[in-house]
Amino acid sequence: MSHETKALFIIFGATGDLAHRKLYPAIYELYKKGYLSKSFAVIGTARREWSDDYFQEVVRDSIADGIESEEHAKEFSTHFRYQSHNVKDTAHYVTLKKLADELDEEYGLEGNRIFYLSMSPSFFGTITSHLKAQSLATDEGFNRVVIEKPFGTDFESSKELNDEINSSFAEDQLYRIDHYLGKEMVQNILALRFSNPLLENSWNKETIANFQVTLSEDLGVEERGEYYDKSGALRDMVQNHVLQVVGMLTMNRPDSFTPEDVRREKLAIIESLKTPVVTQDETTDFVRGQYSDSSDQKVKAYRNEDKVDPESLTETFVAGQITIDTDEWRDVPVYVRTGKRMAEKLSRIDIVFKETTSDLFNDSPSTLTIFINPDQGVELVINNKKIGPGMDLEPMTLASLRSKETLKNSPEAYEKLILDVLNGDETHFAHWGEVAESWKYVDQIRQTWDSFEDHIPFYPALSVGPAEANQLLERNGHHWVYTAE
Repeated sequence: MSHETKALFIIFGATGDLAHRKLYPAIYELYKKGYLSKSFAVIGTARREWSDDYFQEVVRDSIADGIESEEHAKEFSTHFRYQSHNVKDTAHYVTLKKLADELDEEYGLEGNRIFYLSMSPSFFGTITSHLKAQSLATDEGFNRVVIEKPFGTDFESSKELNDEINSSFAEDQLYRIDHYLGKEMVQNILALRFSNPLLENSWNKETIANFQVTLSEDLGVEERGEYYDKSGALRDMVQNHVLQVVGMLTMNRPDSFTPEDVRREKLAIIESLKTPVVTQDETTDFVRGQYSDSSDQKVKAYRNEDKVDPESLTETFVAGQITIDTDEWRDVPVYVRTGKRMAEKLSRIDIVFKETTSDLFNDSPSTLTIFINPDQGVELVINNKKIGPGMDLEPMTLASLRSKETLKNSPEAYEKLILDVLNGDETHFAHWGEVAESWKYVDQIRQTWDSFEDHIPFYPALSVGPAEANQLLERNGHHWVYTAE
């Protein structure tokens, strides 16, 4: 039996897609594994007028794929209550407090509360100030606030949002979710780097030629056209997931795995990113793109998507060369790219090592690939002598990918992150310092792109992006390892 934590979850935005797709199944998994058992309760709140019974039915529907039995699912869902709520109406917080206190009493929750804000960030400040003012935040137990991205749209707005939340809750009570940080293989980066002297001793500028981070999605904007057209790939992916991964790949060894030590090293990297050059010619460090129709015309262009401006210049693809301005990494480019409607859905990191300096061989560079999803695992490609006379080489692949069975039984990112919140472990969450520095970096690119009003490079849907993304690397004599062939 796992150690049980007592807590009341209050989910704002309980009728939304995220709650249904991710949060309820994650909470159920924790219940199945005994991290939650008798002493927990969930209040769902949103504008809709739902009854407790209907809410419990929705919860059972969301976990239907993974239930132990109908009985077990029913027992789980009895811990859920619903309250219709207008986040701006003080009276509603008074009723919410009354229900929260009743459940606290009924389930013996000792005042432990997790407030999950699965709503538009424009409400974060309103909600947190009411939680404080109407005493939903308790004195006796822990109070933790979980915040979904997008956290602001630039540095200014994110700072304003943060100051607003900080007037009610301290930094160590805030958990800013970045689901990439909950992914097994992203958490594995530090283990690979710092528990293997073989890798640790070659993880430096003498040995590594470049890093490549590819986070590609095959889907388009789906129902999010309106949101996405204001956001774009730079804000949606680079500011958070991409820069977090870059931090993990290049940070110094932390003194320990405490949240403070890990964050300190990661923040040092994000603070040392060199101001990118952003132009419309080949000197640029960042290029953007937007998907057009696919070559077979079966997939429509971004501009033809629902609720997207037909003349939109919003980027659905970003590729960049990031320079970490430290003695250790200044000469090792970190190439990143992310986009919608690319050839396949995958996240991977390729670490390209330098070729040997001797004239003995016609070697090709070794590469270490970390597969984040849908495959998970590690692959190392090294040089090997071809069978037969002479000393000709061929690549040899050493790979360890997790089996389908293992993947099926691995905890999903949200399950791990919600368990971290229950345990008060902030290691895998974005600290305000990281968020602020990431925005400052991204804002410089955004402002320049906003001044280019004439055109955006296009790439056919379901390809690997525009030709400009290849030119970024070619000018340094490099090329993308992953090409979707």
